Amino acid sequence: MTIWLMTFVLMLIAVTGMAIGVVFKREPIKGSCGGLNNFKGFECACDDPCEARRAMLAAADNQS
Repeated sequence: MTIWLMTFVLMLIAVTGMAIGVVFKREPIKGSCGGLNNFKGFECACDDPCEARRAMLAAADNQS
C-alpha cells in the first residue's frame, strides 16, 4: 500500500507541475513530431473527403 501511495503522490506532483507550466506559459501542450499529421497518406484522412481528395482516390483506384 505504501508503494501505491508514493506512486500516486509522485504522479500527482508531476501532473500538477505540468498543469502549472501550461497555465503560466499560456500555450497548449503540443507533440514534438506533429502526431498523425506527419504520417504519409494521412494528410486528408477524414470521413467526408473534399472534391480534390475524392478525385485523387478515384484515380488511385483506376490505376490498381
